[in-house]
Amino acid sequence: MRGYSLSRAAIRAAQTRLRPIVMTSLAFIAGVLPLAIATGAGANSRVAIGTGIIGGTLTATLLAVFFVPLFFVLVKRLFTRQRPSQE
Repeated sequence: MRGYSLSRAAIRAAQTRLRPIVMTSLAFIAGVLPLAIATGAGANSRVAIGTGIIGGTLTATLLAVFFVPLFFVLVKRLFTRQRPSQE
């Protein structure tokens, strides 16, 4: 984002992407929920798969919303500091 500091641009980008990421994740979790609450024959394996998928989706959502912008700022600052000393 032009005209913003690095930190502010990362925060604005995270705010912009928050809603689409959360909506996509919730839709996917809603689709997998029947696996996590399965009953009947073979339910144990379906519950295990559903629980793992839901946990992974929640983890990926948190990583995408919070840690990706954070790591972007950290890496960008790291390489910006190293560039002048190499020349």
